[in-house]
Amino acid sequence: MAESAKITSKNQITLPARVRKTLGIGVGDKVDFVATANGTFELRSRKETLAGLRGAIKPGQTISDGDIDGWIQDARSAGGKVSDDWN
Repeated sequence: MAESAKITSKNQITLPARVRKTLGIGVGDKVDFVATANGTFELRSRKETLAGLRGAIKPGQTISDGDIDGWIQDARSAGGKVSDDWN
């Protein structure tokens, strides 16, 4: 599959719809451009890590089971893989 994108005057590109669909990304998602040994770049969707959540909950902030359940549902809706097995 080969797709093309034009660089705008602000040095921005719009990823073609087929690329976004293949990567499973949408508005607000992040991508990485990874240099390869042969001098080309790979485009990879960035999967958020637990470290990326640092600071999301403030000290002393109260959260409920419903909040957590909602976050899990949001992750599943966004295509994330969330396990119910916490053991």
